[in-house]
Amino acid sequence: MQPIGILMKEHRLIERMINLLEKELQDSQKTLEVDTEFLTIIIDFFTTYADKTHHGKEEDILFRGLSKKPLSNELKKTMTQLIQDHQTSRSTIQKLKDATTQYKNGFHASINEIHKKMRDLIQLYPHHIEIEDKHFFFPAMDLFTRAECDTMLQEFNDFDKTMIHTHYTSIVENQEKKYRQISSKEVYL
Repeated sequence: MQPIGILMKEHRLIERMINLLEKELQDSQKTLEVDTEFLTIIIDFFTTYADKTHHGKEEDILFRGLSKKPLSNELKKTMTQLIQDHQTSRSTIQKLKDATTQYKNGFHASINEIHKKMRDLIQLYPHHIEIEDKHFFFPAMDLFTRAECDTMLQEFNDFDKTMIHTHYTSIVENQEKKYRQISSKEVYL
């Protein structure tokens, strides 16, 4: 298996989540209500799986390896655009998270921002995935030897092994921060 096989398999799961997001957006626009439980799942999925796990392998392993290769101007330009897409995704998810928090706190006008960010993700990912799958991955892999591809596959596997621990360590640390903030507020009461 080539390293891009793993990335393309991950794309299929991201596409499935985008389809669910699209259905949820349609329902939410009809009812003018937001399923905050679903949005929490979406935010976690795109933060942990799409960004940290998937984009992490692309940026920290594949793109790092490509940066040492003689890339054509077209591949350089495409890689730069893909990195910008990843940054756009991170920003969009953060704004969706902020708007969802506002909605949960009773500011129901944030539904407009929620819908906008849902649409932004629905528009971003299919195009991004198509570029990677059909125009970037295969020419990029041609630059690596079989041994380099094998090493990259091992790095992908090692990277994935740490992901669950990183994710839940972050959850515990965030909860600890909240607890410290609450405790410090109680001191001043």
